[in-house]
Amino acid sequence: MKFRLTGKKWVVVLLHALCWIILFSLPFFLRTTYKNEHKAPQPDDKAMLYFYFISAAIWVILFYLNVYVLMPLILRAKKVPQFIVLHILALAGVYFLHWLYFTLFITHTPFKPVNFFIYNIFTYFFILAGSIAYCMVLERQHTAQLEQDRQTENLKTELLFLRSQVSPHFMFNVLNNMVALARKQSDQLEPSLIKLSSLMRYMLYETDEEKVSLEKETEYLQSYIDLQQQRFGKKVIINVTLCQADKLYDIEPMLLIPFVENAFKHGTGLIENAQIDIEMKAERNILYFSVSNKYDHASIEVKDKASGIGLANVQRRLELLHPAKHKLDITRDNNLFTVSLKINLAS
Repeated sequence: MKFRLTGKKWVVVLLHALCWIILFSLPFFLRTTYKNEHKAPQPDDKAMLYFYFISAAIWVILFYLNVYVLMPLILRAKKVPQFIVLHILALAGVYFLHWLYFTLFITHTPFKPVNFFIYNIFTYFFILAGSIAYCMVLERQHTAQLEQDRQTENLKTELLFLRSQVSPHFMFNVLNNMVALARKQSDQLEPSLIKLSSLMRYMLYETDEEKVSLEKETEYLQSYIDLQQQRFGKKVIINVTLCQADKLYDIEPMLLIPFVENAFKHGTGLIENAQIDIEMKAERNILYFSVSNKYDHASIEVKDKASGIGLANVQRRLELLHPAKHKLDITRDNNLFTVSLKINLAS
């Protein structure tokens, strides 16, 4: 849990003022009540009361002077001798102001240097210790905020890098599809190019956003699956169930496609009775997405070096985007590779 000392400026000013009022009011609350209520007032009583409030103002000024001017000499400039000298001068300044006030306004009570140090040295070191503690808390908070900002920027950079890895890998596969259709002189080449155009439009203009609608992401998946289905024809059984969501949801772009790419990469080719099952539904703020494909354990090791990049990529993105709001299960059983993903889409 991170402790935040500062918030809105007016709240901070109000809290500081309240603390100072309580602190300097304590002597009045703790003062002993004299039994003799008819004791004659002393000539300097009113002047001493003013002196107390002036002294309180001096201590407050000294507190913030130490926090914002003197302490940075140690924390940032490492100027310890200058810090000590300035505090000695500050104490001398307080001494001079007390002497001046006594000389001008308190005529019946002489100013005694010994009394000054007896009554003020504890207060001085109390203010000094309090200001140092407060400054250290501020410095720690500032360091924590810088670290948080740095981590946030690192996460943004890493997410942009991971997302940029998706597009080239995906385009490589789609262009291979186009080459295969061109070699076959298939009538599906033209509609396939139209689908490719819509996919590229999505990749170029939609993926710059932090999130897109789940509907657009679903259309993107469906177009990709259609292109793959045109490529493989009856060689691969493809079962797709993309249910309409119960309401509008947003999702990070290009987050689900690596699972489908992986299925077509490892679930086709020399696989006997190749079959790929894809299912997605979104209800009650939960996205359920699963992809399964048959694979040949003997041939999976000889795939190209890009194998696995997609899955590792999306796993890392899920950790960054939904650290505690997703569940990803990857299983291999009886030559069946299955990916099950559940994401809480509630903002």
